[in-house]
Amino acid sequence: MIMKKIMLLTLTVAAILLPACQSSIKNANDRRLDARVDSVLKLMTIDEKIGQMVLYSSDWDVTGPSLNKNYIDEIRKGNCGNIFNAYTAAYTRKLQKIAVEESRLKIPLLFGYDVIHGQKTIFPISLGESCSWDLAAIEKSARVSAAEAAASGINWTFAPMVDISVDPRWGRVSEGAGEDPFLGAKIAAARVHGFQGNNLADSLSILACVKHFAAYGAPLAGRDYNTVDMSKRQFLDMYLPPYKAGIDAGAMSVMSAFNEFDGVPATGSQYLLTDVLRKQLGFKGFVVTDYTSINEMVNHGVAANEADAGLLAIKAGVDMDMQGGVYAKYLKNQLEKGLVSEKMIDESVRRILKVKFMLGLFDDPYKYCNEAREKREVYSAAHLQAALDVAKKSLVLLKNNDQTLPLNKGQKLAVIGELANSKRDLLGSWKAAGEWNDINSILDEIKIYNGTTKVLYAEGCKKMGNDRSGFPLALSVAKQADKIIMVMGEDAGWSGEAASRTDIRVPGVQTELLEKLKTLHKPIVVVLMNGRPLDLSRENDLADAILEAWFPGSMGAKAVTQVLFGNYNPSGKLTMTFPRNVGQIPIFYYEKNTGRPIYLPDPKYKSRYIDCPNDPLFPFGYGLSYTTFAYSEIKLSNHILSPDDSITASVNVTNTGTCDGEEIVQCYVRDLVGSVTRPVKELKGFEKIALKVGESKVVKFTITPDLLAFHRLDMTYGTEPGDFKLFIGGNSRDVKETGFKLVQ
Repeated sequence: MIMKKIMLLTLTVAAILLPACQSSIKNANDRRLDARVDSVLKLMTIDEKIGQMVLYSSDWDVTGPSLNKNYIDEIRKGNCGNIFNAYTAAYTRKLQKIAVEESRLKIPLLFGYDVIHGQKTIFPISLGESCSWDLAAIEKSARVSAAEAAASGINWTFAPMVDISVDPRWGRVSEGAGEDPFLGAKIAAARVHGFQGNNLADSLSILACVKHFAAYGAPLAGRDYNTVDMSKRQFLDMYLPPYKAGIDAGAMSVMSAFNEFDGVPATGSQYLLTDVLRKQLGFKGFVVTDYTSINEMVNHGVAANEADAGLLAIKAGVDMDMQGGVYAKYLKNQLEKGLVSEKMIDESVRRILKVKFMLGLFDDPYKYCNEAREKREVYSAAHLQAALDVAKKSLVLLKNNDQTLPLNKGQKLAVIGELANSKRDLLGSWKAAGEWNDINSILDEIKIYNGTTKVLYAEGCKKMGNDRSGFPLALSVAKQADKIIMVMGEDAGWSGEAASRTDIRVPGVQTELLEKLKTLHKPIVVVLMNGRPLDLSRENDLADAILEAWFPGSMGAKAVTQVLFGNYNPSGKLTMTFPRNVGQIPIFYYEKNTGRPIYLPDPKYKSRYIDCPNDPLFPFGYGLSYTTFAYSEIKLSNHILSPDDSITASVNVTNTGTCDGEEIVQCYVRDLVGSVTRPVKELKGFEKIALKVGESKVVKFTITPDLLAFHRLDMTYGTEPGDFKLFIGGNSRDVKETGFKLVQ
């Protein structure tokens, strides 16, 4: 008995002392790291300091409008401390060798690259991946991407892109996690953890970069690089949370955005880069510009010339100039004139050097330049399997009338469309170093699974253009089949950066061909490949089943085939609303009520369209399964929520269909009365569950006051007492409902 008491006392003391001990160790490590950084900094000339603030592109890849051709000489002189668009272990070793063996101080280079959804093994585009709602799978995707990038000489990725967007005209929605700040924040953290792992010094970890700071996803008219105009309340409540989550997860670099915010370009905004990023969010890493965004402040009209733009940037909090060469040209002269202090320059250099030390580059500059590891990691069987797993989970079944899907093996199938036979388009935009020659197309995989003799193919028409000459052959082929699979959508280059659209319908004459196929009165399955929500109003009327495949990556064709034939029951749910037409845009589930909401009995004088319903074609959170799920009424542990307490909302979900399946159960709340207007719904929890036929599971969500906080009328952040609604369901529209009261 005495021994038990002694052990209990020992454990209690240890529990008390351990956090203090860990804090002490962390502080000691931080001091050692700072001392190492300062030991290098004090040896540097002003030219070498500015060199660490310079990021130039190599000529290995092109991701912008211009190149600096003298980057190798600049590395040798110590005037360029960072390179992007360079990869492979051999090539980065060559450049690193120049830095650490030929420059005066031998400071190693950072190597950055747009590893957005894979390096060699390409995963689904980020928007597609987000539709899995599977945080573990998303983190693993980033981990695999990091492993392949690190093996290819890269130690820094310009990801995750965490910009919230409610406008599918904007091409870069393909790179983000959709419209919701709560889900976007969870995914941002998962991707940072995946890229950086538990230790940046791990040889399979790379530096994450949260981008684009800030509000880049809200350009007027959905046109890339355009002006952003929103209230600070909207920014802080709806757009800021994913950036905060990425920084809280440990990201040590942030990229400034191209757009302006509140009349100031983000790259020159002290409010964004100092007040919000460093003071409010506590960011300790370095800020890098987007491609030439310092130079572009002249075009914005806030700087008379590039030199003035550079001053705006460094005073705002920009540490590193990507590709523009502005710091390299003007910063030293501005220091000599007293326009900028050396202390300001030192702070930027200190942040950059600190990250290089954290990555272990000073201990081993060639740690990312191992060709044997590159061969072992790239396209490994485990990585390809991970890509297949994520691709399957990302597919969203939008329609399935009369159990058109899954297909029966052995049926005669007509496969139609250029995209069915395209390998390149599977990889989507920002494919990094991904290659497509050796992967299979959707047509290839369907033939492998169903047998070549049972699969007929006709291109029918191109993705774009008005050529209808292939229509007759496509109709002839389709007449011979039991079912028709038409693979249609966008070209991979029609989404991503600089790929905004005013018309988000399926391009070309693809839908016209679909109309012709409909006249054959055979079941039609549409498989969509696209990088954004589309206007599918015509396709929805014509197709019996619609499977949203996005651009699904290296293993995407196999994933699509497995879903089509029922080897995997689709479970993806939309993370971005699909409008009925472009006139509804911007459209999103967390809209606010108006003084004349749509549900008023007055037939005319209310917030509505005269030619279209208000509701979308497919709402946020929507996605079908080959089985069905039933939800019980919601049970609350308490209908009163106190400030320091929580309530539990539970619902019983039952698989009422004929096959096993997965369901993403979603929890939303609504604050009925506030000092400022509040959204009609906000996502506050989700859980993905697997249920066998007839199986039930109770899903529980914990609601705490912090989940209900917002920026109140006086711009303080917190809660307000009052009545709330709580919703649980399989999407943002089809939900069960109850209520509770928050008290003070």
